[in-house]
Amino acid sequence: MTVRVLAASALTTEKDPDLDLDDPETNFMAMMKIRGDLAEKDFYFAFPGEAWAMPHQEKPVKCFRTFGLGAGRLEKVPEGYRIYSREVLYYLDPDTGAIMQEWSNPWLDGKKVEVFHINNDPVNGVFAQGGNPVLAPPYPYVSYGDDIAFQWNFFIFHPAAMTRAEYPLFSSGDQDQHAELWGIMGKKSEVLNPDITSASSVMSWGRVCDWLPWMEMGANPAKMVFHSHSVKLMNGPTDLPREILDYTEKNFPKYLSAPTEWNGPQMTASAGEFKKIIDARRGEGG
Repeated sequence: MTVRVLAASALTTEKDPDLDLDDPETNFMAMMKIRGDLAEKDFYFAFPGEAWAMPHQEKPVKCFRTFGLGAGRLEKVPEGYRIYSREVLYYLDPDTGAIMQEWSNPWLDGKKVEVFHINNDPVNGVFAQGGNPVLAPPYPYVSYGDDIAFQWNFFIFHPAAMTRAEYPLFSSGDQDQHAELWGIMGKKSEVLNPDITSASSVMSWGRVCDWLPWMEMGANPAKMVFHSHSVKLMNGPTDLPREILDYTEKNFPKYLSAPTEWNGPQMTASAGEFKKIIDARRGEGG
């Protein structure tokens, strides 16, 4: 048994005779079965984790525990698969795990600021089998025995949703620079089983970004680091912790199912949603 990785000019490994993940079609379908459900049914991921602040040349601080829920559905189209999805992530007290509505900012002498949970709807896109330089297969992987681990890394640099001139309290800068780091793990035996349309999966997610806008830290130099481990909920949302399910049913019920409408790729982002809230409050004189 050997560790196998996506072939490269300076690093090659023996191909798996049962599941050749160097083949773009095989690689693509393995990812779709692990990431979603080929029967086009709703699938769910829960992702608990932590969020830390790393101010420049200061001791890091664990600001929050986090708990997220993602609901998605795949749809076969000629170019590959559409993914209909939405995601919510709650900020929790780092000690008690209670869902927070306000936070005492230690860098602002304990000033209480309103907590804005992430609720992105929709996050729709297309997994294309060709012509997409970012998401086209074959996806980087590591395979060993029955374990498969795909890797996605996204390094983002584009104009920020909120500029420094217009939003000095909330904006870290005029450019949004952050990283999204994913590991997507599944089982070879489930990928090869034709009776399984949705393979079990665990994922890791890391995000490195500037201060969250609602923390009211402006352009103070720092990075936020999010780290979560995610599991596919094979029995659906009922597998969620009771407190998380109750809170979601009461406050964000639509996140317990995948979107049903397709209006093209739409990548809703938390910074843009926060901007809408601030703009509306400014318009109301709040």
